[in-house]
Amino acid sequence: MSNVLPPEQLSLAERLALDPQARAEFLASLSEEESFALEYEWGFWARPKQRAPTWDWSFWLILAGRGFGKTRIGSEWVIEKARKSKGGTRIALVAETAADARDVMVEGESGILTVSPPWFRPRYEPSKRRLTWPNGVIATTYSADEPGQLRGPQHHYAWGDEPAKWRYPDTWDQLQMGLRLGDHPQAVLTTTPRPTPLIKEWVADALGPNPTFALTRGTTYENRGNLAPSFLDTILRKYQGTRLGRQELEAEILDDAPGALWKRAEHIDAHRVVTPPCELVRIVVAVDPSVRADSPGACTGIVAAGLGVDGQGYVLADGSLVQPTPVEWANATITLFHLHRADRVIGEVNNGGDLVEANLRSVDAMIPYKGIHASRGKQTRAEPVASLYEQGRVHHVGSLPLLEDEMCQWEPGVSTWSPNRLDALVWALTELMLGETFDLRGAMKGYEEHGGKIFR
Repeated sequence: MSNVLPPEQLSLAERLALDPQARAEFLASLSEEESFALEYEWGFWARPKQRAPTWDWSFWLILAGRGFGKTRIGSEWVIEKARKSKGGTRIALVAETAADARDVMVEGESGILTVSPPWFRPRYEPSKRRLTWPNGVIATTYSADEPGQLRGPQHHYAWGDEPAKWRYPDTWDQLQMGLRLGDHPQAVLTTTPRPTPLIKEWVADALGPNPTFALTRGTTYENRGNLAPSFLDTILRKYQGTRLGRQELEAEILDDAPGALWKRAEHIDAHRVVTPPCELVRIVVAVDPSVRADSPGACTGIVAAGLGVDGQGYVLADGSLVQPTPVEWANATITLFHLHRADRVIGEVNNGGDLVEANLRSVDAMIPYKGIHASRGKQTRAEPVASLYEQGRVHHVGSLPLLEDEMCQWEPGVSTWSPNRLDALVWALTELMLGETFDLRGAMKGYEEHGGKIFR
């Protein structure tokens, strides 16, 4: 891939940087006040792809690789809308979690507070989840994990960050229904792409005959001038040319790998549920620490799943962490255990032996724990669980994008990376649905005898 973008894809600032004499003359022509103001003039720094389309769109979908500048686009667009609007205008800021809304959209390095000019900086009230600009425009933060927050509030504009990772489709439904103020409500959606039904629907709209979505696509490489050379060198060496690199860097929407055991549409999307439709008679949390915890991208798989009285499996949550310390993954595992009122933690003892149990008990000495030994290879362990999906007997509760990506991209005998999220999923469902330690019929009988309630 070329290391230099064509001039028409560069910002005004980048074009001037190519001609030192012109740049020097331009800067010399500015007063001190103009030089200061230029720092906050987005039209000078933005590349053409980072500027809003000029036609009358309702939604602007930005599908771009890591480091493209998506957060900066969202922040600058919100600031511009706030500046041009009158008091009382309301803007929704929706992120995957409440922490992401605060740490990325509001306080992040490219967040609203950071890039706002001093003369038009909003007052931030974290306890109220609110930003208020000097002219009375108000923005409120929302968590995509809590769609109910968006029931009722109305907005003129919205910025949704990483919607490809939103767990509940209802978040988009509620946000869209609340965009009903003013003459022309609009929303910007910034995300690294994933082949979720929502993303596919939006792209199809953008490419259709009467689009309501504007679509901008971009790669990590287009923002190389603002990225650390060491970062680029590392990710190019590790990910360029791989499926993960094509998705995360080149922003391709990749569906299932040819040799993957799971097919996204048939095995996962077709059987997805919003909530389990019945009582769960047993819940476990499986943890699979990475063998190489110090390697970049190393992940400890942490997955919660339950068994319903209908005999079906329900995958409840993916709490996996990338490069966690032992204390961090132990805390995350135990938190997930208590959050879902689970019965047991399952841990693989091949990688770490008794250290997994010891690490968990150092955080919670009373945690119910079962160590399991992997006597078979990953593919052999995964195939029976994949068959459960093929039979329609396993349901994902909401969207679990990182886990689902791993399931549909890991190819036995081909992929060289370790699917730790997938491993944790396999251990959990094997324990619930393929093991011999739990009497489902007895539990179902007890369920009926107690009027449909399970006592654990």
